[in-house]
Amino acid sequence: MGFETLLGNDRLKENLTASLRRGRISHFYLISGPEGSGKHTLARLLAAAILCGSPDRPCGRCGPCRKVMDGNHPDFITIDDPEKKTVPVDLIRQARADIYIQPNESDHKIYLFPRAQDMGLPGQNALLKVLEEPPKYGVFILLTDNPEKLLPTVRSRCTELALRALPEELLIRALSREFPEASAEDIRAAALRGGGYLGQARKLLEEGDAVPPQTEGFVRSFVARDTYGLVQTLVPMEKWKRDQLVGILTGWQELVEGAVACKAGLPAPSPLARTLSAGRTSRELMAAMECLKKAAQYAQGNVSPAAVCGWLEWALR
Repeated sequence: MGFETLLGNDRLKENLTASLRRGRISHFYLISGPEGSGKHTLARLLAAAILCGSPDRPCGRCGPCRKVMDGNHPDFITIDDPEKKTVPVDLIRQARADIYIQPNESDHKIYLFPRAQDMGLPGQNALLKVLEEPPKYGVFILLTDNPEKLLPTVRSRCTELALRALPEELLIRALSREFPEASAEDIRAAALRGGGYLGQARKLLEEGDAVPPQTEGFVRSFVARDTYGLVQTLVPMEKWKRDQLVGILTGWQELVEGAVACKAGLPAPSPLARTLSAGRTSRELMAAMECLKKAAQYAQGNVSPAAVCGWLEWALR
């Protein structure tokens, strides 16, 4: 098995494999890359490799490997509270205390921090205390979309594994296997708009397959310059919750951004973006993008959803 399930990043995978064969395991790994770059995939593979019972690790077949991949290995522990914007410092302090309890089943005990950039200064300082003198069996894997958000004293103690964008043809082959019903044009556009990262490109294709009816109504009415149709789309949204409204307005803004990019000669990320690009001028699309951005900002503030939708009905005419 090895690290083959992580696409691309061949030099990184070769270096990791060589280090593991020599028995060289770092106490601290920092896996960096944007959303969808494979950070979580690499973290699971690395944890499986460290805990694996086979000489060729990760083998993917032994008990420890299967437990890591299934998310139920007692010595692979995730430190996070997704409900909180910042990782609570108490969780980090608990992990710091727990690390001195011997592993349950393996020679190592691994702690995964999926949002290292969201630990905050108190959390990072709490982690530093154990990073300075960890027990020999302790391993910390930190994931971040931006290493610059971490303290230099934290980064200096980590072995950094930076994930890179995939070659276009490799990404297109992977997307074609995963989305056999998607057109070649949509796949190539998703690969480009996703910045070369599988997760981001996959998200673009998945969202294109499940378009909310309000989005279809917006595109149809806006392209046709149908004010009444736009009102019919927006009026029911006046009763939505604020977060729900912000989400769809942000999606509309991204859709219009894709149409603007299409006007500039880039592949559009979805058929709806291509429809917008064909139906409106660049100036009109830019104006609509600004309107949607303001509407989302209003919705995030103290403006009621009804007032936001009413303003948008007027602004997009």
